[in-house]
Amino acid sequence: MAVFEKVQSIIVEELGKDPEEVQLTTSFEDLDADSLDLFQVISEIEDEFDIQIESEEGLTTVADLVSYVESQTN
Repeated sequence: MAVFEKVQSIIVEELGKDPEEVQLTTSFEDLDADSLDLFQVISEIEDEFDIQIESEEGLTTVADLVSYVESQTN
């Protein structure tokens, strides 16, 4: 499964959104995600990919998060 699909499924599960609402261009603001929601999503992604995300700074869209994960896992 591609990084985007895994990240998308985590966001869908954590935020209770439909998959079509979570696209690469979607911002976390568009998803009405507050800092606690984002923390939960990042926690799940860290567990799934066995990486550490030091800061949410600069991670404003799903694409930003996918790019970060890819840079840490390649």
